[in-house]
Amino acid sequence: MTKKLLQKTINYYFIYAVVILIAIGPIFYFVSNILYIDDANEDLYAIKKQFDKFTKDDLKIKDISIWNTFNRDVNLQKFNGQLKDSLFEHSYYDALNKENEPFRVLNSPVKIENKWYTFSAKINMVEKENLIGSTVILFISLLLLLLIGFFIITKMISKKLWQPFYVALDKMEQFEIDKTTPIKLIHSTTEEFNRLNNAIDNLIDKNSSIYQSQKEFIENAAHELQTPIAIFKGKIETLLQRQDVTEGQFEILDSLNDTTTRLNRLNKNLLLLSKIESNQFKVPENIDINKVINNQLDFFKEQALAKKITVNVKLEQNILVKSNLFLSEILISNLLLNTINHNKVNGSIEIILTKEKLSVSNTGILLQSLETGKLFERFSKVNPSSKGNGLGLSIIKKIAENNNWGVFYKYKNKLHIFEIHF
Repeated sequence: MTKKLLQKTINYYFIYAVVILIAIGPIFYFVSNILYIDDANEDLYAIKKQFDKFTKDDLKIKDISIWNTFNRDVNLQKFNGQLKDSLFEHSYYDALNKENEPFRVLNSPVKIENKWYTFSAKINMVEKENLIGSTVILFISLLLLLLIGFFIITKMISKKLWQPFYVALDKMEQFEIDKTTPIKLIHSTTEEFNRLNNAIDNLIDKNSSIYQSQKEFIENAAHELQTPIAIFKGKIETLLQRQDVTEGQFEILDSLNDTTTRLNRLNKNLLLLSKIESNQFKVPENIDINKVINNQLDFFKEQALAKKITVNVKLEQNILVKSNLFLSEILISNLLLNTINHNKVNGSIEIILTKEKLSVSNTGILLQSLETGKLFERFSKVNPSSKGNGLGLSIIKKIAENNNWGVFYKYKNKLHIFEIHF
């Protein structure tokens, strides 16, 4: 699946930002938590220090229970046997809030009148969680806001920056060398895009000039050759009818006549292609493609019968397509001629017509798919020994393009299938 260059660039930025967010978020929370715990530990030790300095020496064992009553978060407990300070977190029920809340607790051994007790001080950590939670939410909100702003700004700037490139790309995709519509590219302040525009302009001008020269040469040559070929063919046919022609001379003249016929067909096909490319045919009209196919079938059935080819026809009725009648006849004629010329003896042809497409399939000598890369190119021949001139499929493709139709080939179930999508 392909993506636009701008989309790819933004995706990379977005992935990088998400990775940073995922990486920094936990680190930020972990560091904040450590700092807050360290601060709580310092407060607990400050309470312990204050107890040691101002209370411990004056406190009597008999007053401990009373002292505990007046101190909510600090008390003296029965000695737990630990002679070292311990810090930990524990949940206690808070009577004021009527729920269990987390506390940071310091247990430290102390002597009251030479008797060991455990000094316990605790600090409520709800405030810490609220603070860290609020800070994390604020951090994530600011980061997301930054990402959204970064995304919008990057997209707007990149879109504007790359606009000349996308315009040049669209123009190149729409460009057709056989059309005379000029290409207008956007001037850019970016040097690389201006170089690209200049290269495209030069390339189009050069290729259009070469194409126009070739087209004029082919058209002029074909026009000029029509009369000499007709005269040459007529004289050969006259010689073939003479009574004094020997058998050897007849064979030579017959071969020359076949060659002249092929040359005449090639000349007409080149003229036809030139006229199609020059839009010299009438404006398309609604035609009944069923009638066109049936008329052509009447002509080609004898050729199919000569090779013992079975023709199966499945045509939906009243299928109207927008095309030039003459060009549609040429297209159907070339399709049917192709299926017969490249078929085998005792082969088959199947013609299926629906509202969406025309499908013409045939058995063939080749039991494999044709090379699709050059299939519709001019003078491309599957079988070099074929009598065809290699222009039939290129004419089909050109007529289809002229009507905005699609031409497709596939090989399936030992059948060569050509489809015209309307």
